Amino acid sequence: MTDPNRTHLAFLLDRSGSMQSIKTDTEGGFDAFIAEQRKQPGVCTVTLAQFDTEYEVNYVDLPIADVPPLNLEPRGMTALLDSIARLITDTGKRLAALPEDERPGTVIVGIMTDGMENSSKEWTHAAIKALIEQQENGYEWTFSYLGANQDAIEVGASIGISRDRSLTYDAANAADAMGAYTDSVSAMRTARAAGVPMAAAREAGAYSDEQRSKAKAPKSPRTGR
Repeated sequence: MTDPNRTHLAFLLDRSGSMQSIKTDTEGGFDAFIAEQRKQPGVCTVTLAQFDTEYEVNYVDLPIADVPPLNLEPRGMTALLDSIARLITDTGKRLAALPEDERPGTVIVGIMTDGMENSSKEWTHAAIKALIEQQENGYEWTFSYLGANQDAIEVGASIGISRDRSLTYDAANAADAMGAYTDSVSAMRTARAAGVPMAAAREAGAYSDEQRSKAKAPKSPRTGR
């Protein structure tokens, strides 16, 4: 049986060249996410991977207390599908190799991008959808998709991520999007710590209409609001 007091947070972050304009907000939003997750009960480890045309792992299974500030270095294009597959398969192999009582009872995967897939070579949307559904249904992983410059709900559905956990954000609102993701993950972890089944915990972490409006609303160029 997996350990209900252990959580693993895996995050896949777009670092393609278009992210340069929201570099600071994205870094601040991610650092705030980590700071909030440190307050949650139980043992928590974090894996962070960034992608453009290439896939790079920043750290693997790091205790959340040791996670450093994010350094985002935008470049390249958007090989989203290949990168999702790499994160899932590598994480799955590592967790499967652990003794069962050391495997986290809660695995939450976040994906954040400001653009559409444009350079993957190995994986299709249909193959990624099958992979994500396998992990959610067979192993109770949970996936969230944050997407700018697109309909994230539509894109999320194309890769097997439900509407409740797909969030469209305006590129200028990267920090707000990360804030919504933070609240979602915190709600799921709180529910799991209370012994709530994963299906109900996912419902607790669904994005609200208020969060969606805040993340999607364009900011005024004069006021920044």
